[in-house]
Amino acid sequence: MSDTQQRIDQLVKNNDIVLFMKGTASFPMCGFSGRAVQILKACGVDTKTLQTVNVLEDAEVRQGIKEYSNWPTIPQLYVRGEFIGGSDIMMEMYESGELQLVIAGPAA
Repeated sequence: MSDTQQRIDQLVKNNDIVLFMKGTASFPMCGFSGRAVQILKACGVDTKTLQTVNVLEDAEVRQGIKEYSNWPTIPQLYVRGEFIGGSDIMMEMYESGELQLVIAGPAA
């Protein structure tokens, strides 16, 4: 595993929710990233505590995350180490109520 892959792996495994995106939660740099942030907000995620990774700041991570997930596009959402998908999948899951359940986590 390359250094970049290890960095990505650590981010995914050490944070409950990680969004690899273009820009930041407060200043998304593309429409899909902006939509992903809005979906997470609608699910009750506090964007101040949301771990985001701006792929525009690091070309290695921008390419590496695509290889890590075997998913060609950004944004990419991970919840408790599990790859969820991009903004289209997030929207489908949100509309069905599934994303809220995933974010809420297993019942105690």
